[in-house]
Amino acid sequence: MASLYNRADIYDLLENDSRRNVCKTHWETILAGKQVRTLLDVSVGTGNVTLPAAELGVELSGSDLSAAMLENCRKKAADRGLAITLECCDFREVASHFAKQFDCVASTGNSLPYVSNADVLKTLEQMDALVRPGGYLYFDTRNWDKILLEKPRFYLYPPFFNGETRVNLVQVWDYHEDNTMTFHLLYALEQDNRIFQREFFEEHYIPIRRDILLNKLQCLGYGEPEITCFPAREKGVVPEAADWYCLIAQKGLHI
Repeated sequence: MASLYNRADIYDLLENDSRRNVCKTHWETILAGKQVRTLLDVSVGTGNVTLPAAELGVELSGSDLSAAMLENCRKKAADRGLAITLECCDFREVASHFAKQFDCVASTGNSLPYVSNADVLKTLEQMDALVRPGGYLYFDTRNWDKILLEKPRFYLYPPFFNGETRVNLVQVWDYHEDNTMTFHLLYALEQDNRIFQREFFEEHYIPIRRDILLNKLQCLGYGEPEITCFPAREKGVVPEAADWYCLIAQKGLHI
């Protein structure tokens, strides 16, 4: 079955002015008090999460494995009058695609668990190579510890609107013996109380526990991270019941 990330048109149904403002508030909260003028998102997708940071004045660069996603990101940036540098590459090799370091290097959209835990750690090393001393490493991800503890089968999104189209999204989660998961994404597009389009996708994830990520950041020389729910509403709050969280940590000055 197809991956959602090969269908940028369906992926972007989630974006609207309300979500865009939520993401802008998120970055205002996360970056408050930090010297972040340049930011690289190594899983930028169509820019839904990090283009709002560029609207706040951050110089944004991005990379992604999907050329179609990057093309949508490029168009949206142009429509908003934003200058952005984009590269098509695997985030496990991202350090060879950028010649400078950044104030912040990020991975957004729960993208890290698409690869093995070992490759996530390799990706953090690649990201770290592009963080200037004293800069920040950021990622957001589903709360895999909570998922593995509770093992929910269904995940329902509140209906949302894209123009006159009501979009209904349900996920069904399968748990496998090799500790991987398959997410089945079921979209129903509706107008005038009639479903006129159905789309089905599968995404394969490899859950990674928070302590593995924290241990790696410590080994790389990062200080105590700030962890909060995603999108961020209150800095420094770690709601253990949150479905999604984000983390930002500062790199040592003498690394």
